Amino acid sequence: MGASRLLAPYFGSSNVVWANVIGLMLAFLALGYWLGGRIADARPRRALLAALLLAAAVLLAVTPFAAKPLLHAALGGFASISVAVVAASFFSVLVLFALPVTLLGTVAPFAVRLGLERVDAAGRTAGRLYALSTVGSIAGTFAAALVAIPLLGTQRTLIATAAVVALAAVPLVPLAFPVAAAIAAALALPPGGIKRTAGVLYERESPYQYLRIVSYPGGERRLELNEGIAAQSVWYPHTVFTGGYWDLLLLVPPLSERPVRRLLVIGDGGGTIPRAYGRFYPQVRIDGVELDPPVTAAARRYLGLGRIVQLHPITADGRVFLERSRARYDEIIVDAYRQPYIPFQLATAEFFRLVREHLAPGGVVALNVAAVPGDRRLTQRIGTTLATSFADVWRVSALRFNDIVLGFERRRTRAELLARLAHVARPLGVLLPRVEPALHRIVPTGAAWTDDRAPVEWLTDELLAEQVSRGEGLDERFLPTAP
Repeated sequence: MGASRLLAPYFGSSNVVWANVIGLMLAFLALGYWLGGRIADARPRRALLAALLLAAAVLLAVTPFAAKPLLHAALGGFASISVAVVAASFFSVLVLFALPVTLLGTVAPFAVRLGLERVDAAGRTAGRLYALSTVGSIAGTFAAALVAIPLLGTQRTLIATAAVVALAAVPLVPLAFPVAAAIAAALALPPGGIKRTAGVLYERESPYQYLRIVSYPGGERRLELNEGIAAQSVWYPHTVFTGGYWDLLLLVPPLSERPVRRLLVIGDGGGTIPRAYGRFYPQVRIDGVELDPPVTAAARRYLGLGRIVQLHPITADGRVFLERSRARYDEIIVDAYRQPYIPFQLATAEFFRLVREHLAPGGVVALNVAAVPGDRRLTQRIGTTLATSFADVWRVSALRFNDIVLGFERRRTRAELLARLAHVARPLGVLLPRVEPALHRIVPTGAAWTDDRAPVEWLTDELLAEQVSRGEGLDERFLPTAP
């Protein structure tokens, strides 16, 4: 748990990063089990086991301090060849955790060897020790995820863990106590900034992710999560236009067959969409669903979320909210990401059926879907799945890495959609030249995704891997903006 939180600000928390963390940790433990068994048979001494525990504790306590410069160097060193997330996260876990976790792996077989009093008790001795080990792992997982990391932060959680490991050596060698005390004293050291970069106004680790608010020249502020490759919300002091895909979502209300009075935004983030709707559609009441409470709190403080009078913020998972709500909306926007993935439960036929049930007759649903240049496979699969509940599905290629997918209750013609858009308010007219050539109907192909099988992460990883293999960067093209 601590390793994943150390890496998230630099490499994110995608499946690739988690695979590197879990896979390498298991490899280190396997190596430790093998070495521990050999060492224990050769030198079954309590003092040696204590030395292994103390060495692991000291290395673990040093890890959070060594992590920041190492992760900065790893990210910069690999960025030039566009494989930072895969190679640099692998390298970072290897360097930071190979020694302490391998040493911790030696403990179990060593403890079995020391605890074995006679051969006919070998099964009971091994079973007892491995049961205790597993119980400790369960307690450590929940304590770290639910208590220590949210309350203490990653640095102090790892130091506290190291202190507990050192204390375990005290019954073996009482002289280990000063080492444990010295490690515990390191808890008083201030954590400092999590990710030291210019312009950071606010940062913290939430129960779900690392988040920060960053200020850029000209007054722009961005909400960035984890590695910060994409901005989850953007705020400008003098305009609600962003130059991003959010602007095109302002063109959705004219496409509805009923006046849009109630809007649901799943994945509200810092309130970029509600802020713009409040400017151009002041009559719309907005329910903004956001999973992570610290994101909402940061947006209130730095992104003006509290000044959006039409907005009713709701803390919940988007799908859970729909399951429990009886409200109906004229428009629903789905913009929820756990970068770089759309949560699979928000991309299935069952979810879209739920969305349809919460739309008023004639309403419209709009989804932000990730894409890569020249490859719309993810958009096509989302559109195919959306078509299980909606009669007509269209996409607008918003930016290089974003599509907007639209679902309607009845078939529309391209001419009808463009005619409706022609009547938008004058400031929004600057966006129309971008929409007309990018508007395409999605014809369902293949099988729709379901709760049982929705390989969103697999397909997203494949798209990103192919993008990396072509040596193409993640620079974005922006929309024209209005004053």
